[in-house]
Amino acid sequence: MPADPSSRMTAREAIALLTGGAGFTEHRPPPRTLPPDGPLGWAGYGAARERASARTGEEESVVYGTGVVGDRACVLLSFEFGFLGGSLGQLTGDRLDAAYELALSRRLPLLALVATGGSRMQEGMVALTQLQRVAAASTRLRAAGLPQIAVVRDPTTGGGWATVGAGADVVLALPGAQVGFAGSRVRPPDAAPYAYGAEGQFAAGQVDAVVPAGELRGTVGRWLRALGPREAHEAPRSAAPLPRAQPSSPSGLPASGREAVERARAAQRPRAEAYLADYFTVRLPLHGDRCGGTDPGLLTGFGLRADGQPVAYVAQCGTPTRPAGYRAAARTIRLADRLGVPVLTLVDTPGAANDAEAERAGAGAAIADTFAAIAAARVPVTTLVIGEGGSGGALALAAPGNTHVTADSYFSVIAPEPAAAILKRAPSETGATADQLRLRPQDLVELGIARSIVT
Repeated sequence: MPADPSSRMTAREAIALLTGGAGFTEHRPPPRTLPPDGPLGWAGYGAARERASARTGEEESVVYGTGVVGDRACVLLSFEFGFLGGSLGQLTGDRLDAAYELALSRRLPLLALVATGGSRMQEGMVALTQLQRVAAASTRLRAAGLPQIAVVRDPTTGGGWATVGAGADVVLALPGAQVGFAGSRVRPPDAAPYAYGAEGQFAAGQVDAVVPAGELRGTVGRWLRALGPREAHEAPRSAAPLPRAQPSSPSGLPASGREAVERARAAQRPRAEAYLADYFTVRLPLHGDRCGGTDPGLLTGFGLRADGQPVAYVAQCGTPTRPAGYRAAARTIRLADRLGVPVLTLVDTPGAANDAEAERAGAGAAIADTFAAIAAARVPVTTLVIGEGGSGGALALAAPGNTHVTADSYFSVIAPEPAAAILKRAPSETGATADQLRLRPQDLVELGIARSIVT
């Protein structure tokens, strides 16, 4: 689709779109004097900079400072594409580094409004190494537990996409924006344009949402509230509250293992969407695993409850979870842990996807990484099993010592059908095998696997 005209805003128009009447206070780094034609002595470079400055009114390709989006203060940096294609040079690097340092010193989120063609050829390797400066500055923010949000405009390519853009915790894109590492003049001539656009990057799990310009201020404001950092007057964040059980037709607890499995598999049984809709007043999805994959059967993101408390969520939707889903889950859990936001996981899967494609995509490594993310989490993780708890594919998302179950759920080392097959039992013995596995909600509490039954 064609780019939204608003995606070609100037740097200051983009800032004004986000801050509105709240205003913006510009900052500038200490001045640095470069040779007339830059570090390489590139003939005509100084004159090109002067023309770019006269045309845009800017001294460099980045503007930065402090502002308020919604009700949250943040540091904003915005690229001016009209200044030599928003390219990164040594002075641009000074401004980017200073913007990240400003966010660090004031403990504010960093909001980057990106529109760039990459590194500046007229400065050669001096320009390219500015990407290392950005990566180091971004790493310092991560270590300090400060969130980074990027809004990618048209175009966002090259090193600017591979650092400031794709390196952010949350990546939002304007509709139709060109987004990709390879710019239009250097990609293969037969390359499909869709792969290099906002919508294509969303489909590939590299962008969290494509947001029209008119919705951008509200969306970014909600993300700033959800990601923090925590305000000084706010109480420390406690564990995520347990969701309420959603209405289901059967009442009471299952009398047998077979009944527990049947109730968990029933089509009318409430699913993750029902639980999340009841739990949150605002949901902000994260999308994709940042490795080119998505799993529609696993929902991840951050949400705000009625009291304003942010909670990160990872929710299985009743399908076999694919490697991309586990990678997205680990990504979400680690981000929440870094930002001090509690996590809620909803377990509901017959197990991990076990087809050949899943194996090629690294199912074992992805599941292992999810186990590791929960094991390493310093924030509290709360788990509710709302349906099927199938083997390690379900256990990877379960919090040790803080897992709860509903009356419509079961949790088992293996589903009863394959268990019977492995034991060389007739299909008629599946029910008896289910009883032996002790997979009912009440069994799980008695065994110490679950803390409580939410009814």
